[in-house]
Amino acid sequence: MAKESMKAREIKRAKLVQKYAAKRAELKAKGDYEGLQKLPKNASPVRLHNRCKLTGRPKGYMRQFGISRINFREMAASGLIPGVKKASW
Repeated sequence: MAKESMKAREIKRAKLVQKYAAKRAELKAKGDYEGLQKLPKNASPVRLHNRCKLTGRPKGYMRQFGISRINFREMAASGLIPGVKKASW
């Protein structure tokens, strides 16, 4: 599991990105790159990182389900994800 501080930091970044989204779009449309430089670093959407909703794991994230590959495998094997079953041929 990820540290709680890392999860909290990621949530804080997401809120900051949302807060400055309109202002960023406006400055980008004008071509005012100096104005963009003055915004906080974490207001950039590039700095966001997808994390597993259950454990906070940053790697092996499956975008379609919002969880890590490890949790996906466990949940799929126990039948907790609708429409997903183990392949056999």
